[in-house]
Amino acid sequence: MRLKRILSGSLAAAACATVMVTIVDSAPASAGTANGCVYPRVCFYLTESNWTADSPTASYQDITSSYQTLGSSSRGSYAVWNSRNDDGALLHYTNGTTYCLPPNRGNGHIRGEIVDKIRIMDSPTCGA
Repeated sequence: MRLKRILSGSLAAAACATVMVTIVDSAPASAGTANGCVYPRVCFYLTESNWTADSPTASYQDITSSYQTLGSSSRGSYAVWNSRNDDGALLHYTNGTTYCLPPNRGNGHIRGEIVDKIRIMDSPTCGA
């Protein structure tokens, strides 16, 4: 009888340890930096040398209900990087087209297209 109690106590302790390990292991990873773009920002790199040096020239981080017009340090950038984990960045071009930049992705080497506005959205697919 005493052996049964010891075994069932040991099994219960092992089960608790397993649950504790699972909870600790499933904690979210901390956000970091990619291409010099600190979480939770969408960063613009005006020139190829800014992109190569991981040196953003402008960044945006607010979720908005409408577009934000880009300033001189971001309009017409060579590259854009979205360091956000869950939010898409809807890029608007001067020719009227748009592109949803997914979380943790970049849109580099933009040639012939000029990004002029951004809208950060609470959706990885920009609501599509």
